[in-house]
Amino acid sequence: MADALTFVEVGSNIESADSTIIWLHGLGADGHDFAPVARMLNRPGRRFILPHAPSMPVTINGGMWMPAWYDILSMDPGARDAPRESTDDVIKSALLVEKLIDNEIMNGIPEERIVIAGFSQGGALALHLSLRSELNLAGVIALSCYLPVRDRFESELINKKTPIFQAHGRFDMVVPYFSGLYTHELLTSHSIEVNWHEYQMGHEVCNQEISDISKWLDSRIPALSNDDTNTIT
Repeated sequence: MADALTFVEVGSNIESADSTIIWLHGLGADGHDFAPVARMLNRPGRRFILPHAPSMPVTINGGMWMPAWYDILSMDPGARDAPRESTDDVIKSALLVEKLIDNEIMNGIPEERIVIAGFSQGGALALHLSLRSELNLAGVIALSCYLPVRDRFESELINKKTPIFQAHGRFDMVVPYFSGLYTHELLTSHSIEVNWHEYQMGHEVCNQEISDISKWLDSRIPALSNDDTNTIT
């Protein structure tokens, strides 16, 4: 696995940014996948980082190599005798994303104005990372995903303060709706603030969801500046 992640940038340059959203794509995609959504959510002072996951063989896809945050061993949500994902891969990818966060902080972005977002596998990694982070992040956006490494959740949970925007499609055939709902119920049972949304859609993102995310982002990282210069498109 790579030592550092390459990424796509949307919005403000690091020199003019006052907030950062790090957005993690889903299995088999890359950082360009959510660039159009980032442009829709952009505001003056916001910086979007959309990293490319490393390439690896994925078990559920017959060992085919593709961009992935971790190997998926099984899609059975009820599996308890064996892990559904490679824990080592999840940990390694989380460390790579943490390097991106650290770099933003070193360049002057306050930790309380950094959001970690992700779709599907990317959302799962965002949840894993944030629940174990000692940073006071602005929030987490977890879309169409589930909680990975579930067997270690209670023992490793250290962060209950970071608010989470979680959303799922009721007709999702890739990550079933009940997997997202179970994750929501598990998190709230541990007094974690989860802003839950569900939509009449499959494994995708819809316009209403983007609108709801926009409002939530505006509340978590409100604009500090009206200067919209020095942008990257």
